[in-house]
Amino acid sequence: MDINEKFAYMATGQPYNDLDVELVALRDAATVKTNALNATDDVDEKARLFQALVGKTGPRPFVNPSFRVEFGRNIQVGADFYANYDCTLLDGAPITIGDHVLFGPKVGLYTSNHLFDATERELGGCIAKPITIGSRCWLAASVTVLPGVTIGDNTIIGAGSVVTHDIAANVIAAGNPCQVIRPITAADQTGFDGQQFKLNH
Repeated sequence: MDINEKFAYMATGQPYNDLDVELVALRDAATVKTNALNATDDVDEKARLFQALVGKTGPRPFVNPSFRVEFGRNIQVGADFYANYDCTLLDGAPITIGDHVLFGPKVGLYTSNHLFDATERELGGCIAKPITIGSRCWLAASVTVLPGVTIGDNTIIGAGSVVTHDIAANVIAAGNPCQVIRPITAADQTGFDGQQFKLNH
């Protein structure tokens, strides 16, 4: 089984060997790439290195250090992706992120999980399920997203939340486990028009 077949198999949610030598080598390669990404302050170079790291990206990605991935190749992001400090994306299965998505500090998306049986876990047994984040979402500081979760467009996930199940579009959700608090409505608009430090008189 070649590496593409292995990743296709992993994406089905069936148990796989996390200690497979090819997977270990790819994790090591991703660490080298993220080390280079985290070391540069040049915006254009950062975008180039990010593009070389992930499977697909839209224009103008920006990630602060220390950004980490498991493999990188299973990550797809849209336009204007922004990740604040200490973001971790474990992409044993595909991670798909829409356009104009904001991640606060210490956001973690984890597609993989160790098997529950101790003997199987010792042998490297894992499963992975895809994660999807819709467009224009904001995941605030220290949000954790677990395997198999989809978050709909425009949704905000509050700081410290652990997202264990799908969250609908156009809502504010928070907690552990994360639950919908309320919809986002026109009452949330402030009149901000993109002008910085505009004074109202």
